[in-house]
Amino acid sequence: MMTYQRTLDYFFSKLPMYHRIGTAAYKADLVNTISLCNLLDNPQNSFPTIHVAGTNGKGSVSHTLASILQESGYKVGLYTSPHLRDFRERIRINGKMIPKKKVVRFVNDHVQDFEQIQPSFFEMTVVLAFDHFREEKIDVGVIEVGLGGRLDSTNIIKPVLSVITNISFDHMQFLGKTLQAIAGEKAGIIKMGVPVVVGETQIETKPIFIRQAHLHNSPIIFADELFQSQILNQPSGNKNFLVMNIFHGQLLYIKNLTSPLAGLYQQKNIITVLAACEQLRPSGFFVEQENIVKGIRNVVRNTGLQGRWQVLSHSPLTICDTCHNSGGLSEVLAQIGVTQHKQLHFVFGLVNDKEIESILRLLPKNAIYYFCKANIPRGMDAEELKRLAVKEGLSGTTYFSVKDALEAAQKAANTNDLVFVGGSTFVVAEVV
Repeated sequence: MMTYQRTLDYFFSKLPMYHRIGTAAYKADLVNTISLCNLLDNPQNSFPTIHVAGTNGKGSVSHTLASILQESGYKVGLYTSPHLRDFRERIRINGKMIPKKKVVRFVNDHVQDFEQIQPSFFEMTVVLAFDHFREEKIDVGVIEVGLGGRLDSTNIIKPVLSVITNISFDHMQFLGKTLQAIAGEKAGIIKMGVPVVVGETQIETKPIFIRQAHLHNSPIIFADELFQSQILNQPSGNKNFLVMNIFHGQLLYIKNLTSPLAGLYQQKNIITVLAACEQLRPSGFFVEQENIVKGIRNVVRNTGLQGRWQVLSHSPLTICDTCHNSGGLSEVLAQIGVTQHKQLHFVFGLVNDKEIESILRLLPKNAIYYFCKANIPRGMDAEELKRLAVKEGLSGTTYFSVKDALEAAQKAANTNDLVFVGGSTFVVAEVV
């Protein structure tokens, strides 16, 4: 009988895990996931699901949808990745993480079968989620895609709704070198007759989604063609929330909608969520406007979401964000640009399989950088990161750890300065 810690060691060490070791853990098929689900009598078919893909925003959209459904009285399973601090963050029901004893029992009951099938970390984790959700008799599961869509381990479900947030350049070694190719992989979650909501209309990718939807006889909705937002405040360190008016066509739909997810980029995610809620109603989910308002306002409390333009301290103002590709960083850098500060201190680390040069070219040259490596094998060496950054005109110092870098940045920063922590989800995981 394994202890919880030995069970985690089995997950992390015995099985390959993309988010730790990168390319070597990627499997371009669903064979193992199907085998595992068959072994457990296909738990994924025991409850309705909502499937959420996209390059950026899919985590925020998944958490917000789960919060809204929870406020509507449903028992909601939420599966997301990666986690920040606790493995069990990936699998929640109404915000409550899966109990340790469930994780232990899952491995102890099936370890011999796992040794024969040899699933990846992600394959085993997603089936653990399905098994837990079935056992707890959830009303609906919100399932976030891990990587891509078409060949992702989550793509064995037939959801009541598919959601694709947006398309940007990320994981190009797996998904393709063009936005069209990446969109084709994300569009792989579109199922026969199942409505699909696309969050952001993009000239390069819109025809890909329309074609795939027509092939599958799936109604397709572009959220930003239905809803528009008007931001009413400028989030700051002291008022870390977003307030906006939402319009449905020309009509005011929700006035003074408040979100604790204060990133300006969240307006796109909220519009995506609103379009998704409209499409859920024909499937029998009773989601009223007051549930939407409460769900958005209470998303952090209801689901435990962290790391999205999150204020860590006020003196000096210290903010982190899990943005980790050029699309996400562009949005966050725009918000840094309108956040009042004198000097930017940037605690910065990357993983070693990103398009590093294109990311570095986005970064402001007048910031002071604190280069660091997250404590995972996939993290990029801080000295190598600094070397590449210097070539792009950036300057700073390397540090042994993320915490050392943050401490140095906060010590160096004056009262009116801004300390930002980002570049990788795993860098943020070490400070929240």
